[in-house]
Amino acid sequence: MAEPTMRDYNLLSERFIALANEMKDEGKSLQMVNAALMSASGIYATYTAAGNDGGLNSTGVDKVVAVYKANLENVQKLKQQQEAK
Repeated sequence: MAEPTMRDYNLLSERFIALANEMKDEGKSLQMVNAALMSASGIYATYTAAGNDGGLNSTGVDKVVAVYKANLENVQKLKQQQEAK
């Protein structure tokens, strides 16, 4: 399998956003769509870290939270850079 690129990452992110927007357009509230997306992401993050039969202990949860925090900080930096242009 080829090494993933930022373009690959961005395309996958755009697909999730498009699906979330479809749900919003079906009349679901932004809060409900966001909560469902976060829940799905948390389930998948747990699966990625611990496998299908495992769960995260408190240090595992802290590690996943740190990854989410870093990602959210990067998203905000990008948004601020776009606004400055």
